[in-house]
Order: sequence, then structure tokens, then C-alpha cells
Amino acid sequence: MILDQLPIEFQQAKPIIETIEAAGFDAYFVGGSVRDTILGQPIHDVDIATSAFPAEVKKLFKRTVDTGIEHGTVMILDHGQGYETTTFRTESGYQDFRRPDQVTFVRSLKEDLKRRDFTINALAMRANGEVIDLFAGLTDLQNGILRAVGVAEERFHEDALRMMRAVRFASQLGFEIEPVTRQAIQDNAELLTKIAIERTRVEWEKLLMGTEPKRGLTALLTTGLYRYLPQFADQRAVLAQLVALPDWHLPTIESTWTLLVWLLPLPNQAALRQSLKAWKTSNDLIEHVTAAWLVLTALKANGHLTAPELFNAGTAALTTANTVANLLGFGQPMSTLLADYAALPIQHKRDLAINGGDLLKNHLVTPGPQMGQILAQTLLAVVQGQVPNESKQLLDFARMVADTKSD
Repeated sequence: MILDQLPIEFQQAKPIIETIEAAGFDAYFVGGSVRDTILGQPIHDVDIATSAFPAEVKKLFKRTVDTGIEHGTVMILDHGQGYETTTFRTESGYQDFRRPDQVTFVRSLKEDLKRRDFTINALAMRANGEVIDLFAGLTDLQNGILRAVGVAEERFHEDALRMMRAVRFASQLGFEIEPVTRQAIQDNAELLTKIAIERTRVEWEKLLMGTEPKRGLTALLTTGLYRYLPQFADQRAVLAQLVALPDWHLPTIESTWTLLVWLLPLPNQAALRQSLKAWKTSNDLIEHVTAAWLVLTALKANGHLTAPELFNAGTAALTTANTVANLLGFGQPMSTLLADYAALPIQHKRDLAINGGDLLKNHLVTPGPQMGQILAQTLLAVVQGQVPNESKQLLDFARMVADTKSD
């Protein structure tokens, strides 16, 4: 196969390959960019593999960065772009099921490609668009099949994360995992515990954001891989609920996590936060999902939101929560929620017309916890429309609250 119309990303990187070839070495585009180009999908990073050893690559280009030189990877900087260029290599001795104990640089493209995870990712392409397919990856691409290169168990022992990549690709590409590869995942699923949570989470999130998440989740269930995900060891029923939902594709990673924690039997905010921390998610995501979960709770219980609930949520969490609520059957028109939010007297606590300094200047409080309590009550009164957001009225209200607390 020769691809006649190469994406601009390849055209821009073509001089890199031509420079390496002019020096007498082989060089190819490899990996996901080749696969996605054949599938007609947008490409991201352009990776290059070459028979030139790292020191030989560095001699050919003025600007390089040793991004992973112990594994043969050099970043070539060209016209504001960076191209990761990796020497053909073989690997051996994966005692931790994550990283090779030994990397050996070789001159053979076949030796390099045979260590890759799946046939659809073991494709190489010359600068002229000619695709090199040594493991029937093109046939698997055409048939929508995900198949390990060589012996599946060996590939998963080299890097156990490849099992998560398999179910992620099932979702992302809508492919079926072929039976031998699927059985190898089932037989070796426990090895996923050897992988850092952060790496597993990346694949998990990509699965949930894929074009066919049900397909990936079904593979996760049938292989038993789900038992080795944080918080999901005994949550087969929850994942089955996800599969049973009408066709869905949520727009943001925050909305997918919100859906997940809503389906989990979590009694309170503390349990929710603990669940997300187990996945080592960011604090920003935890705050966002917690706010959305509170909105979902109110919508489910009452069918509407009070002014304080709207205020505490903010537009981002409102949008996330209502997207999930609509999927689950108890959402509201988004325009209504946003209009209600816009109609609030203020949308942020910084909009309050007084602050702690004003309380001190008017001798209403001394520094301490009481100041925060008075401001919180004043803020709530404004949000609920009980007091206008004007400094004089707010100071009068704060004085009344302070007097009450001093009684």
C-alpha cells in the first residue's frame, strides 16, 4: 500500500527522514500516526524509527534533545517542531512487567516492529507513503481486529499496561479483540496491579472517552480486567449498568467521572473524594466532580435547584451534572438552569460588596473564625435575595449577625 495524500504533519517531517536516509541509514514513520492516517483519522505525534544509533542521529542535526537516549530516543528540533526519533531496538528481561531490563540497538526494522504491542501499531511508512506491513496489520485494520504481535502473553509480560491499551483501543477504534489476545488478557489480568495508577488512569479515561465506550467496557468485563482497577474490584454491576445505558458518549472527562461516581454506591462527599484520590486524579477534577455530584443529588431528589445550590455549583459543574442527569433520565433544560444561575444576585463570593477588612474597619468583629462565619451568612443572604448586595445594607446585616452571635 502507498498513501498518495499524506497529512501535512508527515510532509513537514519528511526532511528529517530524507536527511537520515541521505547519510546511509533507514528511517520510517511508525506507530499510531501511520495507523490513524490509514483509518482516515486525525493524527497527533509523528514518531520516527531509524537504523541510525542515537549518536549517529545527533551528528546529523544541529538541534537535538536527549529525551530518552538510554532507550534510543532523541528529539530532533526542526522549524519549531519536535520529532521523537528512536533507534531500532530489541528488549529483554521484563522483571517488573513494565520496563525492559535490557535494551539493545539493532539495524533491523523487523526486529524493532516485532516488539510492538498490536499488529495495527506495528506498521511503518516510508517518506514516499509506502506502508511496510510485516505482521498483517493492514488486514486487521480492514477487518476491525485487535491482535497482539506474535505471542500475546509475551507482549503483556513485557508491559502489562498493554492489556488496558487493548480495551481502550476497542472503545477508541470500535475494534474487536481477537480470541487468542482476549484469552491472554484474561489469563494475565492480575499483572495490571504492577502498573502505576497514573498510567492505568490515562488508558481508562481514553476508554471512557472513546467512540464506542460500551465495546471497551464489555471487553473489560469479559476479560476480568476490571477487578484490578482502583475501586472496581467488586463493582461488576456498576460497569454492567454503564454497558446497559442507551448509547452514550460524554463530552468531557469530568462528565465521565461524574457518571462513574454517581453509579458507585458512595454515601457522601468524603467517600467520593476518597474514590477519586484512589485513581490519583487532580485536585481540580475532584472539586469539579464533587460539585457536579451535589447538583445531581439535588436534581434527583427535588427536580430543581435552590439558589444556594446553583451558586455553589457554578456553570461548569452545572453543565457537567445536567449532561449526566439527562443521560440518566432526570435532567433539566440546560437553558433553564443557566438562566436561573444568571439571575442570581451574584455569581461568585468575590462579588460580595463587603469583605473581612470592612468588618474589621467597622469594628464588627476581631480576626478569627467568627469573621468567616459572618461573611458566609451574609453571602448566603445575598444569594437568597434576602439582602441587597450593597455595602451599607450588608454591614447592617453583618452587625445583626454579630450581635446574635455575641448573645
